[in-house]
Amino acid sequence: SGSSSLKFSLYQMRDEKLLAKGIIEKIGEDNSSISFEKESEKKKFERRIEDHHKAVEILEEILRTNNILTDLNALDGVGHRVVHGGEEFSKPTLIDKEVIDKIRSLSTLAPLHNPANLEGIEAIRKKAPSLKQVAVFDTAFHQTIPKYAAMYAIDKKFYQNSHIRRYGFHGTSHHYVAKEAAKYLKKDFKSLNLITLHLGNGASATAIKEGKSIDTSMGFTPLEGLVMGTRSGDIDAGVIFYLSRKMKMSIDEIDILLNKKSGLKALCGRNDLREIEMMIEEKNKDALLALEIFCYRIKKYIGAYLAVLGNADAIIFTAGIGENSKIVREKVCEGLENMGIVLDKKANEKNLTLISKKESKTKILIIPTNEEIEIARQSVKIIQK
Repeated sequence: SGSSSLKFSLYQMRDEKLLAKGIIEKIGEDNSSISFEKESEKKKFERRIEDHHKAVEILEEILRTNNILTDLNALDGVGHRVVHGGEEFSKPTLIDKEVIDKIRSLSTLAPLHNPANLEGIEAIRKKAPSLKQVAVFDTAFHQTIPKYAAMYAIDKKFYQNSHIRRYGFHGTSHHYVAKEAAKYLKKDFKSLNLITLHLGNGASATAIKEGKSIDTSMGFTPLEGLVMGTRSGDIDAGVIFYLSRKMKMSIDEIDILLNKKSGLKALCGRNDLREIEMMIEEKNKDALLALEIFCYRIKKYIGAYLAVLGNADAIIFTAGIGENSKIVREKVCEGLENMGIVLDKKANEKNLTLISKKESKTKILIIPTNEEIEIARQSVKIIQK
């Protein structure tokens, strides 16, 4: 559940069959849109949807009229993506009033996400009070990061009193693709060292040692780390003081600037990499520079994480850009041959799963992410306890 959207996937978990999926967008606006898929059938229509409670009613109506589900009570459970679990939640959790209150208290750490996530939880709770619901936290996979990697070098009272530390995000995606890589490599997940690159409009890198996250590029918020669609990623904190004192920008204006008006969009006017690649073909210098900055930052994190891990069994590209952009993968891997990372350009062009050469010490993989099935799998484990 997002601030103005509700994305859903319905699974029959016996064989992990996807029965239906869709998204309800522009909740609260006059022209709310509903997209729905069932097998090869696709439907899209518009109608006003006042709030998330109404969106859940529409969802139930869609499932019933398409002969998929009589009502929500026919479900065994519902799994929710919750962005911030703070230090309170290190694993998926069955939702009750106490858990709801804790998620709400963590909203100060994720004011754009947690309140929206709660909207979906409470809408389902109102419609089907006895239905089991599970919260799957984006931060949970990163709770294994050691203190020396999680703490910032500021007065410890800010950690003790306000819980300011590195949390990391995209944990469900990083965890899923890492486990899928273990299956592909036919190795025990807990024996593997991996670098996972979740590259979409939001982007993050994670170092995984023996199956556990030990460092990740996003920090206290999703702003830190890689260059993203509209986020700056790593930036000298002194820039904020300069913008405030010299440019007379308010804190809210700086927040909007760094989160919504920076990154690729600031560098070349576009945040969709497909459009940027088209601009590069037309010899647009700003677009080329934006791509180079984007890839250079990723390359730096790979180098840092190789130093931390000692060695990596594989580097994994995932999410919209990671799975589809041949040029990004090529530029990121370019020049890493002396570190034992050798891209097979022909395999990369074909978007194969394995895109490294035989002599590459570290395998390079493309693993499509699937956060929905990972949420479903983790929810089933909690519900069946």
